[in-house]
Amino acid sequence: MTNSSALTAGARVAALLAIALTSALAAPALAQRGGGPPPRDIRWRHIGPDGNRAIAVAGEPGNPAVMYVGAASGGIFKTENGGISWTSIFDSHEVSAVGALAIAPGHSNIVWAGTGETFLIRPAHAMGNGIYRSDNAGKTWTRMGLEKTGRIGRIVIHPGAPDIVFACALGHAFGPQPERGVYRTKDGGQTWEQVLKVDEKTGCADLAIDVTNPQVLFAGMWPLEINTWGLNSGGPGGGERAQAGRSGPSRCIRPGPPLREQQ
Repeated sequence: MTNSSALTAGARVAALLAIALTSALAAPALAQRGGGPPPRDIRWRHIGPDGNRAIAVAGEPGNPAVMYVGAASGGIFKTENGGISWTSIFDSHEVSAVGALAIAPGHSNIVWAGTGETFLIRPAHAMGNGIYRSDNAGKTWTRMGLEKTGRIGRIVIHPGAPDIVFACALGHAFGPQPERGVYRTKDGGQTWEQVLKVDEKTGCADLAIDVTNPQVLFAGMWPLEINTWGLNSGGPGGGERAQAGRSGPSRCIRPGPPLREQQ
């Protein structure tokens, strides 16, 4: 795989995930503002933390001073003063890649972290070892399973029931794997159920819940296999899938592109 093809694949994936992320965040943000238009003329400035690329960001609703950042291979950082200073809060665990963060609505002390890097353009990206939960705003963390999922790209929490949590698993991506797909817990992480599986070559890259109707979820599926000698990205299992109801079947509402093999 040439550098140009890797960068092209990476740019394509980043663009797709950025679109999915925007869609996932738009609904809760508008709901918090009462449906008003998004702010204009936003000016960006660097506030830290210093280090490698950030994958996941979560802010405490109603308290703009508190934010969490998950790094590709640097753990989790937290600020309680709007970014003036940052504290590393995940160093005691044997994993450094954090791909997803979520704060339970109405329960800001409950924070979830999914491990593993999901922005894949080369096979050297850091692997995860499951999903973690903190019940004290990041002071301590407990691993709550999903160790074999490899890379967790998104965590969504039911807006009215903090014990109902969904996690999307991309998988280790080095070959076929049964643990790819979407998982749900209804008991705060004590047990997990795989509620969406397309096939062993297709993982979940992004996930969103309709906060006005939490029975509706949308999952972005990504067929992916990456090795030292090449990258296979896309295929018939990919696309956007929607599920309505507690146990209803998912349906594909936007199929994925054909398989692309890049050397």
